[in-house]
Amino acid sequence: MTDYHTRTTHILSRIDELATISEDATGATVTRRFGTPAFLRGRDLVQSWFEAAGLETRLDGIGNLRGRLASPRPGAKTFVLASHIDTVVNAGKYDGPLGVLMGLNLVESIIQQDIELPFHLELMAFSDEEGVRFHTTYLGSKVVTGAFEPALLQRTDADGITLAQAIADMGGNAASLAADALPAEEWLGYFELHIEQGPVLWESKVPIALVTAIAGQQRVELTWTGMAGHAGTVPMPMRQDALAAAAEFVLAAEAFALAHGRGLVATVGQLRIPYSASNVIPGQAIHSLDLRSPDAGQLATAYTDLQARAEAIAARRGLGLSWELVQYTAPVACDRELNRLLGHAIAASGYEVDGLVSGAGHDAVPASAVAPATMAFIRCYKGISHNPLENVEAADVAAALEVAERFLVELKNKHS
Repeated sequence: MTDYHTRTTHILSRIDELATISEDATGATVTRRFGTPAFLRGRDLVQSWFEAAGLETRLDGIGNLRGRLASPRPGAKTFVLASHIDTVVNAGKYDGPLGVLMGLNLVESIIQQDIELPFHLELMAFSDEEGVRFHTTYLGSKVVTGAFEPALLQRTDADGITLAQAIADMGGNAASLAADALPAEEWLGYFELHIEQGPVLWESKVPIALVTAIAGQQRVELTWTGMAGHAGTVPMPMRQDALAAAAEFVLAAEAFALAHGRGLVATVGQLRIPYSASNVIPGQAIHSLDLRSPDAGQLATAYTDLQARAEAIAARRGLGLSWELVQYTAPVACDRELNRLLGHAIAASGYEVDGLVSGAGHDAVPASAVAPATMAFIRCYKGISHNPLENVEAADVAAALEVAERFLVELKNKHS
């Protein structure tokens, strides 16, 4: 019988090795943003593991690492097993890489057992899902699914480097991005393993759950423009304080989400005050707004209402306001048939079949536009994610590995 615990030890050892590669020179935290030297070193390490497994391995124009196990069947379609290997700043070890390295272990097992599949299996390590550097998400999977928008090539990072330049600097090729897409007619489906990033499985002590849907999200950048002035000489009623307006809006967004509930969340996670000083009234404040909901109507209502509230705050305080939509992603329902197979695999492994809605975005979102897509969530420590405290228990990973292997067997049998 397969020793999933030994295989899990191997996976977690690789996770630990990959986590030593970071933009943080001290090694205290994990940060590997898209296109950075640390990202490239980490990808090189994962590529060496792909190649050692015997996969047909290549890098595409956006820097995705792609390993293919070809089927001997004529006209076979491609089933994609994937996650991402970029991280947020000050990240944990598991968000993204765990799915990639569990996928690699599954493929290694297929190769070692000399199993012939009725479909091509392509393992992908996407180069950018988090969108930290260029404030856009799913760059890697959008290229693979043919949804990449060429206008994004002119987007700049905090250092003024364009995405086009970053791609060139990392040895990629912006001109090949359209050709790197896997045509829709060649897809069989998409499957992603990922930590839950929430506390439901942790509290219920269930190791794995199928994902039924992924929340839609809208990201906005707000710029409040007032008048900078001396902190000691401008009377309070005469001030045009951009930060005070931003603060009022942040609390208004929090109150709105609390009042409306039903899966709606609103977050301001980034704030910048140009030319800030302790004795200067802020003349400008720039911040993010992240809205998410599994209900498209609720998401649209929240967006419209909060934009109106921001405009009212700016008018009352005599400020200028720029409201820029940075990203919109519609809610996505996972594929019923793939979830049926995944549910069978969970039950056959002896676990309760739970369905969860993901509040976080995943590469399954663009994949779902071209193919049946599903995900499995793995229990993680207290649901903590995007944080160095992010952790998993080996027993939960082993359980998820068993379920994923059963799922691939069910898929193989279905298409045989």
